Amino acid sequence: MTSARSHKDSGPLRRTGRTIGHALHTPFTGTARGIRKATHAHGAGESGLGKLIELHAVNGAGDVMITIALASTVFFSVPTDEARGRVALYLAVTMAPFTLLAPVIGPLLDHLPHGRRAAMAGAMLARAVLALTMSGAIATGGLELYPAALGVLVCSKAYGVVRSAVVPRLLPPRFSLVKANSRVTLAGLLATGVAAPIGAGLHTIGAAWPLYGACVIFIGGTVLAFTLPHKVDSSKGERKAQLVPPHGVTAPRPEAKQNGKVNGRARGREKRGEKRPGLRSVGPSVLNGLQANTAHRALSGFLIFFLAFLLREQPLAGQSAAVSLGIVGVAAGVGNALGTAVGSWLRARGPEVIVASVLALALGVAVLAALFFSTVMVAALSATAGFTQALSKLSLDAMIQRDVPEEVRTSAFARSETVLQMAWVVGGGIGIALPLNGVLGMSVAAGILTLGAATSVRGLLSAARRGSPHPRVA
Repeated sequence: MTSARSHKDSGPLRRTGRTIGHALHTPFTGTARGIRKATHAHGAGESGLGKLIELHAVNGAGDVMITIALASTVFFSVPTDEARGRVALYLAVTMAPFTLLAPVIGPLLDHLPHGRRAAMAGAMLARAVLALTMSGAIATGGLELYPAALGVLVCSKAYGVVRSAVVPRLLPPRFSLVKANSRVTLAGLLATGVAAPIGAGLHTIGAAWPLYGACVIFIGGTVLAFTLPHKVDSSKGERKAQLVPPHGVTAPRPEAKQNGKVNGRARGREKRGEKRPGLRSVGPSVLNGLQANTAHRALSGFLIFFLAFLLREQPLAGQSAAVSLGIVGVAAGVGNALGTAVGSWLRARGPEVIVASVLALALGVAVLAALFFSTVMVAALSATAGFTQALSKLSLDAMIQRDVPEEVRTSAFARSETVLQMAWVVGGGIGIALPLNGVLGMSVAAGILTLGAATSVRGLLSAARRGSPHPRVA
């Protein structure tokens, strides 16, 4: 009798428990289903692009955690003069060796047969370990922090190179490369926006806590990398690429690669002992696009460091230094996200036209900022620089994916990333060394873009008129 009564009473209790449990986990499972639906839309789930989008979101979240930890130690915790020295030291200790190591990344990845998923997982796991290593030195800001930061930078670039190289393998039907790259990049930006306040909150607990968060995120990314489709790992026939082909060597033309196989003409060249192709061998679009993106990346490095120090000493009218930096940072972030979103909407526009157009737009705003220096113009230039850099880089990626034969594509991405990173360092160095004068700074920004336009726009427009040899994926 007692047993029957207790069983009867346990029914409502069990149902109540299930109801409470369902109410607690529904927001999380519902959010997860919503994210999965968005990342797998328009054929991205079937092609495998959706999983790459999710992996890149994890990558962005982890990177911003490390950035928050470094910025709080290297920049915000010390006076301006000392901060300039620390930032210069950071550039010297991390970026100078990177320029020597970066050219090795592409060939190293080329020699990993069927190993792209493992390469991305390895880059994630290495950053998880390095984040833990940095957590012990972050409070003191000692020199031991910088080698670990260099390792994080190298691993981040290695991941980015492999990620860019595999996008064409995961391209859904009727997707342009600019649109696919935009989807991936936008996921990273959104994840960065979500993770940044979490990282800031963790920093209030302790300087090392954002690094603990980064470690957990990158471990998750390590597991997620192995869920990518197996076709990502195919690296059959890939070779190294050069920015300039060796003297006297006729490199294979883009038509040498068709339907995933090297045709008879390309095999004949190999039998005659001809060496690996270079980026110039695929036409001027990639080289001119790289020159334009170099100007954008140099501008980005310049604005980050110049405005960071300028606004600490000379805040925007009526604002504190922290609010001024926040305005500029938010403007740049919104511009970057908008540029990425616009890239995902573009359908029939050639990447050459996009690169030339956004370079002209950035130059026009920089000239106006130099002539009419003010709070509004500084924010406008920051937003425009974020917008144009995002859209220009997406277009450059599309040109490399379109015009560079698959057998050298990974190496081509590595070398282009090296050039862009070096341009960012040069721009940042100028920003650190320049006197803190707003009009002078905006004039230098306009000069950087003028140089980029002079070396690239004519070639881009000429290439756009001739048309792409690979219109299927333009």
